[in-house]
Amino acid sequence: MKPFPIPVVGMGSAGTGVGPGSQTEEVELDYMAMPQGMQTYAMPVLPEPEEMVNLKEAHRVLRAIVAALEVAAAGGQAAPVGLGGLDTHNLNLVNQVLGEGEVSVRVEGAASIRIQEAIFAGVWRSIISRDGRVVADQIEVGPVPQIVIRAAYDSACAACATGLIAMPAELLPQVMNAPSIIAELNEHIAAWQPGVPAHVVNLTLLPLSQEDVSFLEERLVGGSVLILSRGYGNCRIISTLVPNCWRVTYYNSSDTVILNTVEVIDIPEVACAALEDLHDSHERLVEVIQWVEGG
Repeated sequence: MKPFPIPVVGMGSAGTGVGPGSQTEEVELDYMAMPQGMQTYAMPVLPEPEEMVNLKEAHRVLRAIVAALEVAAAGGQAAPVGLGGLDTHNLNLVNQVLGEGEVSVRVEGAASIRIQEAIFAGVWRSIISRDGRVVADQIEVGPVPQIVIRAAYDSACAACATGLIAMPAELLPQVMNAPSIIAELNEHIAAWQPGVPAHVVNLTLLPLSQEDVSFLEERLVGGSVLILSRGYGNCRIISTLVPNCWRVTYYNSSDTVILNTVEVIDIPEVACAALEDLHDSHERLVEVIQWVEGG
């Protein structure tokens, strides 16, 4: 019997290079990191019942916030709830009930404004300072504090006489697509009226050279308002020095840019609490107050 020309080996035998696990991958697959988690509502951690029952001023403030939520959820504009008259114990209880939510805002100008959304969407803690001194500490209730919209608009109007994105007389030869983007934005900026839906230009999907990117960056300089929304990844929202024009950049949980846009609107929707959120916040805060006041 003639010898068989091909050696026969058992499948999966050690050192044979055959069978599961015997082959090595020379190229490693590099997957985009998926979001690792998101912030969800959790009941605030509160003091012992006997410590809360006598803090009547804190109860009054929380009841006023509930009333403001009722107004805002019906589409109205609620008056701010002041915190300036609270002593340390009452203020601490209000702080513990409200906690810190997903959205924070910084406004720079004649006054320095720091705003933090509570764990109850649509409830905002605003601290206004001038010359390093706090002049107002209050709770505002609504989709977004109106002071944010006013500050972005006023600072842009002061910096931009025409109300439109400026174009230079001459362009570098490498600047190709940016001028048409500016023209599109200016058309919608000039035509925008309250109630008009946002016009969004998605820069991520457009063929832009490095010179195009630099050209846009020079003309969409950041304004006085910075908003950071932390949820499923992060969203950074910056007003520009043109009225009703915002830069909105989305990041995944690895801090990689996944979407870069310019929006023509008085305030981007991603920064706002929806009416459904206000209704939900009202229900949750009522439950917390019943616990606080019940002791």
